[in-house]
Amino acid sequence: MTMNKNRMEAFSDCVISILITIMVLGLAIPHGDKLTALVPLLPTFLSYLLSFILLGIYWNNHHHLLQATRNVDARVLWANMHFLFWLSLIPFATGWMGENNFSSLPVALYGTVHFFVGLPT
Repeated sequence: MTMNKNRMEAFSDCVISILITIMVLGLAIPHGDKLTALVPLLPTFLSYLLSFILLGIYWNNHHHLLQATRNVDARVLWANMHFLFWLSLIPFATGWMGENNFSSLPVALYGTVHFFVGLPT
């Protein structure tokens, strides 16, 4: 049994937009009104920027993939949920990586999350 792709596409778009919102809300407000107040926030901002770009790439690819699709079935819906599950971990991995100045374990987790996002199901 197949269904129209539009509901899955809309749901995926909403999840990705919420993930971007969660990430931006994780950015701290600088303490001070000088540019030097931004320096301690640089690792967090850079990890946010990287994740924003990657989420944009994932969304763009997802959009193009669904343009070539008319209907989806249960297998596609579950594959999409797999994709969205791993995407949902990006704000956590991004925050941990940025807060710890790109130390090894947070970066490894970040890479692992992105590996599983791209894993074919």
